Amino acid sequence: MRVRDELGALFDDAEFAAAYGRRGAPGLPPALLAMISVLQKVENLTDRAAADRVKYGMDWKYALSLELEDPGFDHTVLSEFRSRVAAHGLEEKALDAVLAVLVEKGLVKAGGKQWTDSTHVISAVRDLNRLELAGECVRAALEALSAAAPGWVEQVLDVPGWADRYRARVDSWRLPASAAKREELARNYGADGYALVAAVYAPFSPLWLRNLPAVQALRVMLVQNYVRITGGKGREVVKRRESLEDGGEGLPPGRYRLTSPYDTDARWAAKGDDLFWNGYKVHVTETCGTAGNDAGAEDAQAGVRRPPNLITQVATTDATVPDNQMTQAVHEMLQRRGLVPAEHYLDSGYPSAELLVSARKSFGITLVTPMLLDTSPQARAGAGFDRTAFTVDWENGQVTCPQGRQNSSWSPCLQRGSEAIVVGFPVEACRGCPVRSSCTASSRKGRQLTLRPREIQQALDEARAEQSTKQWQDKYRLRAGAESTIKQAVAVTGIRHTRYRGLPKVHLDHVLSAVALNLIRLDAWWNGKPLDQTRTSHLARLENKELALIA
Repeated sequence: MRVRDELGALFDDAEFAAAYGRRGAPGLPPALLAMISVLQKVENLTDRAAADRVKYGMDWKYALSLELEDPGFDHTVLSEFRSRVAAHGLEEKALDAVLAVLVEKGLVKAGGKQWTDSTHVISAVRDLNRLELAGECVRAALEALSAAAPGWVEQVLDVPGWADRYRARVDSWRLPASAAKREELARNYGADGYALVAAVYAPFSPLWLRNLPAVQALRVMLVQNYVRITGGKGREVVKRRESLEDGGEGLPPGRYRLTSPYDTDARWAAKGDDLFWNGYKVHVTETCGTAGNDAGAEDAQAGVRRPPNLITQVATTDATVPDNQMTQAVHEMLQRRGLVPAEHYLDSGYPSAELLVSARKSFGITLVTPMLLDTSPQARAGAGFDRTAFTVDWENGQVTCPQGRQNSSWSPCLQRGSEAIVVGFPVEACRGCPVRSSCTASSRKGRQLTLRPREIQQALDEARAEQSTKQWQDKYRLRAGAESTIKQAVAVTGIRHTRYRGLPKVHLDHVLSAVALNLIRLDAWWNGKPLDQTRTSHLARLENKELALIA
């Protein structure tokens, strides 16, 4: 109700017009369904419970501008709405609309400080090993074909035989304990899969069968997990792929590897030694400090309450995409919304030397982030002469060592796809150097240095030098607040466990969660009780409870 009073109607039907046709029976306004979806995330409700709140909740009716006698609607309408929005690429519309209103109200501005952090998202499908995946892909394709073209299945396949093998889901029975029997089962799954695909692609089969998602998932699984070879008697044999380390044909990279026939966007990933998950990753960006300026003290003296931290961007990827691949994308999305920060606080997984320069040059953003340290043996040991001990004359391509000797070579090259410069010192000069042991361990070659292009190298050196100062470390402590945002998103909206399948729907769920969190924070701020001032530690709560019992 307070959101309605303060912000008015957040959404407009025109924003979702692309998802709806101009002809046909009239339906519920998409702006109404968008607001219901946001309120659903605020209270973390199921579709059925959200529909009941619309029907019986006076506060929801007020927020939605509905009459008290409004009968509500069937809960399946919400699922249809999400499907339409995701299918037409309108996932960002809800957050765009809310941020536009907040910008108009002066609650969010460009400039200032923002942070970004990511967390894992577990998919809404069962985890399958390679054997289970093969069997379930065949079963899922057979189920889809039987539902779409039962007559074709009856004419082409040995229905009783296939039904015996694929009647039950693979996860509903125990796999053989013997390795030999599991290998035989894997070959049978592969042979059945190839036979089913061959039948679908036969000239006598309807062309539209090939476009069934389950059939396409089966094809991908076969390519990734099986090969067909010629056996000893000249017959074709289906064989499981093995990794190159095991002498096999090789397996696809994790970013391409299918994990379930029911969610073809989910991927396996790992973080550290103790976190493995199948699903996605979400990146959350929000304001921190003051909104649009860096005058927190001045605002306090003037008696102006600082707006709460608000989420300005949500990005969803499959689980294998590294954080540093999303930094540029996040900046581009913030620029599209006109909310580019002056300072962007990130952990060490997001930046690179190139991004330090490109963020400042393309967007005017200063990255406040710890850079990975020099990995040379001298730098790791903390003894000897690392790169900072050498003086670089970029104009003339000359490098001077601590003993005053100059390089003999300056060789631009590519290393792992990035531009670099390899600098070499003459062997004769290094061989007789009195501090050789502190400079290089090589007995045959002179010292070598690897530099980045000038602008990138200088930015990297400055960042590494600055992050060792206490002033920078005190400043970087601000980024710790990102952890509380992730915690709130997990506790309120369950952001780490998605209810939906497919990247578009998962991203839509994250966008709605971001809008919900913004409204929760604004409500607390309008009531004069910011969330960060009302949080109480678990120990403090126990102490208060104990005091109450004593009293």
